[in-house]
Amino acid sequence: MPEPAKKTASAFTKKPKTTEVVEGDTAVFEAETEKTGIKVKWQRAGAEMFESEKYIIKAEGNKHSLTINNTGREDDAPYAVIAGSSKVKFDLKVKEPEKSEAVLHTEAVSTPIVSDSPTPAETHPGECTRSSEVPAPEAQPELPLDPVGLFVTRPQDGEVTVGGNITFTCKVAGASMLKKPSVKWFKGKWMDLGSKVGKHLQLHDSYDRNNKVYIYEMHIIQAKMTYAGGYRCEASTKDKFDSCNFSLIVNEAPGTGDMDIRTAFRRTSLVGGGRRMSAACLSAEGHEEGGELDFSALLKKRCRDWDWSSCKPSTAPSAGKISFLRSVNRKSEPKTELQPDVDVWDILRRAPPSEYEKIAFQYGITDLRGMLKRLKRIKKEEKKSTAFLQKLDPAYQVDKGQKIKLMVELANPDAEVKWLKNGQEIQVSGRYIFEAVGNKRILTINHCSLADDAAYQCVVDEEKSFTELFVKEPPILISHPLEDQVVMAGERVEFECEVSEEGAAVKWEKDGNELKREETFKYRFKKDGKKHYLIINESTKEDSGHYTVKTNGGESVAELIIQEKKLEVYQSIADLTVRARDQAVFKCEVSDENVKGIWLKNGKEVIPDERIKISHIGRIHKLTIDDVTPEDEADYSFVPEGFAYNLSAKLKFLEIKIDFVPRQEPPKIHLDCMGQAAPDTIVVVAGNKLRLDVPISGDPIPMVIWQKVNKNSCNVLSNADSMDSPDSSSDLSNESKCPQLLSESEGRVRVEMHEDHCIFIIEGAEKPDEGVYRVTVKNPAGEDKADITVKVIDVPDPPEAPKIINVGEDYCTVQWQPPKYDGGQPILGYILERKKKKSYRWMRLNFDLLKELSYEAKRMIEGVVYEMRLYAVNSIGMSRPSPASQPFMPIAPPSEPTHFTVEDISDSTVTLKWRPPERIGAGGLDGYNVEYCKEGSTEWVPALQGLTERTSALIKDLVTGDKLYFRVRAINLAGEGEPALTKEPVTIQEILQRPKFWLPRYLRQTLVKKVGETINIVIPFQGKPRPKITWTKDGQTLDTKEVGIRNSTTDTILFIRKAEHHHSGTYEVEVQIENMNDKVAITMQIMDKPGPPQNVKIIDVWGFNVALEWKPPQDNGNAQISGYTIQKADKKTMEWYTVFDHYRRTNCIVSDLIMGNEYYFRVFSENLCGLSETAATTKTPAYIQKTGTIYKPPSYKEHDFSEAPKFTHPLVNRSVISGYNATLSCAVRGSPKPKIFWYKNKVDLSGDAKYRMFSKQGVLTLEIRKPSPFDGGFYTCKAVNECGEAEIECRLDVRGGVGLGI
Repeated sequence: MPEPAKKTASAFTKKPKTTEVVEGDTAVFEAETEKTGIKVKWQRAGAEMFESEKYIIKAEGNKHSLTINNTGREDDAPYAVIAGSSKVKFDLKVKEPEKSEAVLHTEAVSTPIVSDSPTPAETHPGECTRSSEVPAPEAQPELPLDPVGLFVTRPQDGEVTVGGNITFTCKVAGASMLKKPSVKWFKGKWMDLGSKVGKHLQLHDSYDRNNKVYIYEMHIIQAKMTYAGGYRCEASTKDKFDSCNFSLIVNEAPGTGDMDIRTAFRRTSLVGGGRRMSAACLSAEGHEEGGELDFSALLKKRCRDWDWSSCKPSTAPSAGKISFLRSVNRKSEPKTELQPDVDVWDILRRAPPSEYEKIAFQYGITDLRGMLKRLKRIKKEEKKSTAFLQKLDPAYQVDKGQKIKLMVELANPDAEVKWLKNGQEIQVSGRYIFEAVGNKRILTINHCSLADDAAYQCVVDEEKSFTELFVKEPPILISHPLEDQVVMAGERVEFECEVSEEGAAVKWEKDGNELKREETFKYRFKKDGKKHYLIINESTKEDSGHYTVKTNGGESVAELIIQEKKLEVYQSIADLTVRARDQAVFKCEVSDENVKGIWLKNGKEVIPDERIKISHIGRIHKLTIDDVTPEDEADYSFVPEGFAYNLSAKLKFLEIKIDFVPRQEPPKIHLDCMGQAAPDTIVVVAGNKLRLDVPISGDPIPMVIWQKVNKNSCNVLSNADSMDSPDSSSDLSNESKCPQLLSESEGRVRVEMHEDHCIFIIEGAEKPDEGVYRVTVKNPAGEDKADITVKVIDVPDPPEAPKIINVGEDYCTVQWQPPKYDGGQPILGYILERKKKKSYRWMRLNFDLLKELSYEAKRMIEGVVYEMRLYAVNSIGMSRPSPASQPFMPIAPPSEPTHFTVEDISDSTVTLKWRPPERIGAGGLDGYNVEYCKEGSTEWVPALQGLTERTSALIKDLVTGDKLYFRVRAINLAGEGEPALTKEPVTIQEILQRPKFWLPRYLRQTLVKKVGETINIVIPFQGKPRPKITWTKDGQTLDTKEVGIRNSTTDTILFIRKAEHHHSGTYEVEVQIENMNDKVAITMQIMDKPGPPQNVKIIDVWGFNVALEWKPPQDNGNAQISGYTIQKADKKTMEWYTVFDHYRRTNCIVSDLIMGNEYYFRVFSENLCGLSETAATTKTPAYIQKTGTIYKPPSYKEHDFSEAPKFTHPLVNRSVISGYNATLSCAVRGSPKPKIFWYKNKVDLSGDAKYRMFSKQGVLTLEIRKPSPFDGGFYTCKAVNECGEAEIECRLDVRGGVGLGI
């Protein structure tokens, strides 16, 4: 913890305050010091006060008082009380005694009474200045405390009458602050009242030590109608900020009615040499304002004696209403009447606004406000400007992002111009461009933003031209609206819209309800340039509805429909007919392998046991019944969970009757495809198992032969007995011989034989297994055949590597070809992935399948190398990824160069200049290509060989008189950018420009330098062709050995490496072109330290004083002597001490010397360079003689400074992070210096090396090195000395650090 800043404590616990008394009364000021025995001084107007009959000074212990008896006007002065190094200032204000009764009696004789009822002024004569004041603090109700923020008490809304006073108060808690908070008062949004402090506004602050509260007050004195409005108070500390708003209502002064005007206004006047004063005319400070009246309270009453149609006084008599003038001081002041030939309108038109009220009083105008409104309609003669021929318009308006030009026309083309924005000078930048065309000065603001909405000024010498710029923000339009979406439950939903401006604020709504950031656990909002996204990661049925995106310029609505997932049945269960003791297997296959279901028998759930088994493997659900019995004959169903349909089949029990009569039956294959023209097709997914049950019949049991019918080969599968017969093998196929024989139980493709059926099995179906399989059954009674087509479907082959055909700044176009093998199913679409070259993480670019063979990938980072790959998808699944594409880098050509201008033209050359493009991109910048084209031609000719890396170019060998266009392009890896083109053709011809110097401001006055300094003067000039430059000094040509001169086409430089005295003088430089020239003169003054003064003498020695005298130095260092420094030295020690510095006279008196000592004196001379190197010293010492008096020092009682320890700053509870050093600090005082002990949970820490204790100037610090959670607890600091002891305690919490495993 850093050591708190030291603040000097005041010696006073109670301070005297400013007091206001009536002349002749007694004033008492009281003060209390922190300690007894401190010497206190009282001062009046800077002079020390001593006790007398009028001034009584008392001191009792630590209480001190000053009493001023019979106060008078001479006592109205500033006072101060001093104790040690503390000084408190206060004022005494003396006002004259009130004489309201005498004044009222005198005026009642000469003034007619308009109304019998007493006026408010008669009843309360003192209300003219205090009627609107805030009640006394003790009468105010206690304001509620503010538990939040920095404020303990916030300013409340106030109400005041015109001319009244009001005070707003806020309190800030200071118990936990090491530094005083910063409090500012504002009116409206931006007007800082700290700069408006004066007669009508005062800001005060104080500190309440008892409550530890900072008190801030804002006093509004003599409120006006313009003071009404909203105010704001802001309080800030190092890490906190708080603000509050309040308002002030200013009411109009009450109407005068028919009251006696003398009772409302009292003014000081001299009548018969006597002086009288009304108590009603005293100001808030207690001073009289003789002759200064405020008539704003009466001007609201329309005077009926004024003829508004003719703007002249009415001549008609009025019995009840008298003129303003006739009602005031009828006897005391001469009577003045309005003259009918006076033109009041002309007087008001010529008078300044501060004189309006005096004119109204003089000519009896009571409705001044109405006259001023009519006065505005009278066109005033505008004062002709001497600096501006044409000023700025009152206001300008520009759309956001556009360009605007502010132009003024000057009377003097050479005058210097400053442009200000909100009072601050504008500096040249890329957005602010200053132009000077003749006597016109133009300020161009590019790409206007809302920050440019401000007040602007053009300043020329002392004159200003004002205007306001309003930046209009265009409405945000929706360029790409939302689109309706239909998705399945659980899928990701992404709404996308595009607006007209980047970074615009949009609002999302669902069915009229706004979607806020607090709901980000479900809704995610994303911005990408002009595009805005609303993302729902896992959609549910409740998310269906209408979604709206709104901007300040439009809205777009889209509907979201959430559909339940559909379950596809790949293989349904089939009816079974089984015999006793056989096995029945019901099997079905659905699209979702995560879907569970139940099996039902005649509507009741099937319970598995040893004979009945239920299995679920992947997408296949099986119900297996072993040893079928007649009771198993029933309707069986499979019901998927969450779906409203089922799969049903019947199980039939086949009873077998034994017939012993031998008979023969021809063999028969019982397949559904028998008798059809086309063979039956069985589709199997690659990798799955194919099991085909083929029922057969015949008596005796027929022989079964399986063969695959192909063009080139034939595979035969049968039982072992059938393979031994040569007759049977010759009948298998007419196409080819089949030498390969497979046994019944061997191979991946096999046949299992049973009495009434055979089973054809393919384990892990592959592509070569596709084809037509023929099954043949034979017995002596005959034979039967059937062809079965097996089709193996699979995922597609991976496509070839995609190709990148077009690359942009953040996008590219990807193109590919379909895979060679589609897996036996049509290609549904493609999935594209992208990754950075050095990364291993592929990112999917599309969630919906791509139907086309190309895709434009966006949102890539310029300059990063990427690779692409894709997958082909059919109804079976997704293929393996394709090989990665060739690495590519998104990159874009640069934008056009900026500020392309023609800098110089000669008869055969042109100098072009430009600035780099605003957008260069990751491809960098290879250079610029400069070209030109003749007017009327379309052929652009390269101006330079190859590219140039500079931002300027000199094009040579041009034909004089040709009119050419020029353009420049920036080029990088992506190619050429847009060109920057000259708007008008450039004529190749030398331009004659009159020579003229542009002398810098600091050279227009004498240039002062010190000896040895370097002088480098740069003077720019203009002139074409290149002018001749000539330098002279005092009419003589410069010596180039001592002074260096360098000339260029635009400036001339004078360089002096080491300045000397002889370099002072007047330098003239002349620029000449043919018979035209221009001259400027520069005055240079080289100065050095002065020499010592001359003839330092001791003129006289008396008492404790010595009079010295000397003469100015012979060498003043080429600068005026600004003063002298006088020092003295005791002859015994010869240590020099400064008596006077910056002393201007050549004689002085040195006082307060010690008796019996001898002194030497020396004097240094001083100028702008400093003191002289040596000093002039007196030759003989001055001896201060002793007077012979014996000094008896007074005896003082020794003061006991002992004090028990006391903590002045407490320990504060802290929470720190484990592993980082922590400190606990507090402050203690006591005499003698107390001993300090530190404890943790009442255990002494003195011998523990983990803790370090510091004590510096009463500030105690305990440092805990790298604390762990075990170091948390209660820490106690104990201070002990002879007078007592004190202790203080705090709590320390140690939090585990992030990533530390704690």
